[in-house]
Amino acid sequence: MIQMLLPAFLLSVVLLGIHSWYGVRIIRRGIIFTDLAIGQMAALGAALSFTFMHGHYVYPTSLAFALLGGLAIAMILRKGSHHEAFIGLLYAFGISGVFILLSRAPHGMESFQNLMAYDILFTRTDEVIRVALLYMVIGIVLYTSEKKLSGSGRELVFFLSFAVTVTSSVQLAGVLTVFAILVAPALVAIHLDRLPAWRRLFGQRVVISAWAVGLAVNTVSVMVSYTLDLPTGYTLVFAHALVAMVVSFIPTETV
Repeated sequence: MIQMLLPAFLLSVVLLGIHSWYGVRIIRRGIIFTDLAIGQMAALGAALSFTFMHGHYVYPTSLAFALLGGLAIAMILRKGSHHEAFIGLLYAFGISGVFILLSRAPHGMESFQNLMAYDILFTRTDEVIRVALLYMVIGIVLYTSEKKLSGSGRELVFFLSFAVTVTSSVQLAGVLTVFAILVAPALVAIHLDRLPAWRRLFGQRVVISAWAVGLAVNTVSVMVSYTLDLPTGYTLVFAHALVAMVVSFIPTETV
């Protein structure tokens, strides 16, 4: 059991490490569905590969579409208005394109389910190591850009690096799973940060508290899915959404 669950646990640690950082910033910027839209664009690239290239070149095709989506969002945030409407339509464009393409592909529905929420119990250790190294490089790039860039340059690095991150995450966990682990732990951490007891535990380290929340939910979800033979990806999405919604009702206004 431990040998089977360990890669999924390590993947949770790696994914939450970088997505907690992105999640806190995306929620505070008020562009919640950015991850979902870019992730769906990456899925559109994968669907294109499945349909026309027999599953070859999945990653570069997904990355190209995700980068295009990230660039579009960065441009609309700088020049346009009604940002959430644009991001929502980008998501609708991506998911409808996936349905259209996979309706022509062999095993289309199976491919669609994997793109939405993949069963991370079957993740290989070498994939976890590869994505961990990639996220380490992205972290260095983000740290450098925070120190040396400002304005549109920093925004461009943020969204393009986010597109690369989401593309890799979607390949391993699926669009909905990535969205859940990005938004839910960050929302819980931001909400509970107003409670004195929570601040005594984590101080001002909201990203660390989001990582801790996400890791706890992921660990329980993976064990439950394994024990009850449930689809792991959707179990993760369900658990994260449930925890975040319940915590949102905890009153903090008088604190």
